[in-house]
Amino acid sequence: MSFGRWAASFLFGATMSLSQIHAMPTHEILKFEDLDGWADDNHQEALDVFTNTCQDFDDGEWLSLCELAKSQPNARIFFELFFRPVLIGGQEKALFTGYFEPELNGSRRKFGPYQYPIYKIPPELQVGKQWHSRADIENQQLLSDRGLAIAYIDDPVDVFFLQIQGSGRVKLAEGGTLRVGYAGKNGHEYRSIGQELVRRGVYKAHQVSADVIRRWVKNNPLKGRDLLQHNPSYVFFREVSQVPADKGPLGAMNRSITPMRSIAVDPAYTRLGAPVWIEKDGKSPMRRLMIAQDTGSAIKGAQRADVYFGTGKKAGREAGQIKDPGRMIVLMPIQTAYALATGG
Repeated sequence: MSFGRWAASFLFGATMSLSQIHAMPTHEILKFEDLDGWADDNHQEALDVFTNTCQDFDDGEWLSLCELAKSQPNARIFFELFFRPVLIGGQEKALFTGYFEPELNGSRRKFGPYQYPIYKIPPELQVGKQWHSRADIENQQLLSDRGLAIAYIDDPVDVFFLQIQGSGRVKLAEGGTLRVGYAGKNGHEYRSIGQELVRRGVYKAHQVSADVIRRWVKNNPLKGRDLLQHNPSYVFFREVSQVPADKGPLGAMNRSITPMRSIAVDPAYTRLGAPVWIEKDGKSPMRRLMIAQDTGSAIKGAQRADVYFGTGKKAGREAGQIKDPGRMIVLMPIQTAYALATGG
C-alpha cells in the first residue's frame, strides 16, 4: 500500500473506536435508483478516470471490465449493467474531507528568502523503523549540508503543510516549476497541531482551519515553531517533474489523480481503482461518481473518503472547508458484490 498522500484532515486529527477497527464491516447491495442524484451525474467523466487506472487491476473480473470500459461504451449503461452498488459498513458514520496540491515559491539553491528545505530520504532511514523526530531533525540540523535538499521554500509553514498534503508544485525563482511527491517518513505518528491549539486554549475546536493555523504560526514565530514540532512526524519527498503540468499529482496507484473525480480511501475496505458513489452532505452537497485512486494515513474506515479538489490556493480553500457527513457506496463487479453480501 502506498502512502503517497497525507490527508488535509490531519490538521484536525482523525480517531477511530476499537469497535470500528476490529468489527467486520457489513455489505449491503443497493439498487442504482437508491443512489441520490445518480441519474444527474456525468458518468462519462467518471469512466474516463476509471480507465486511467483500471489496467492496473490484478484479477480477471476487474480486468475484463477494464477492457470493456476502454471500448468507449455508454458510460451510465456500462456501470449499471456490470456493477452493483455496495454499501460497506453502513452502520458507521461517514466522514468526508478534502485535499489539494499546494503551490509553493522556492528555489533549487538556498538564498534570500528561500531558506526552508524540502528533503529527500536520507540513506540511513529504514522503511518501517522509527527515525529522529521532527524536533530533532530541525533543532539538530540532522539533514543540513548533506546534499539532500530538493529545493528551498520561502515559508516554513508551507513546508509543513506540504508534508501534510504529500505532494505539491514549487514555482522556482530561477524559472520553471518543480513537482514533488511523497517518498517516505520518519516513522513517527502524526499529532494534530489543530487539536494542540485547542488544548492550549488558543482557539475553540470550531475555529480551527488551515488558514487559522497558518496565520497564528506566522504571527507567533517562536511559539509557532514549537507548535509545528508538536507533530513528530516528518515527510520526505522525491521529484516527480516527469508528470505533465496539466495532469494532477501521482496518487497511491502511481498515476495522476483528477480534481473532483478522485478520492482517497482506506484500501482495507475499498479497492483502489474502484468506482465509488459519494453522497456528501454539509454546506456544499456533493453527489457524484468518484474513483478510489489514493490513500491517506488519516483515511481509516469503510465510510471515510478524502476528495481531491485540484491544485493551488483556491482548491486549498475549498478542500479546507470540507468536513461533512454522508455516505459512500462502492460499485463492485456483480459476482464480487454478491459474494461479499452473502459472505461467500
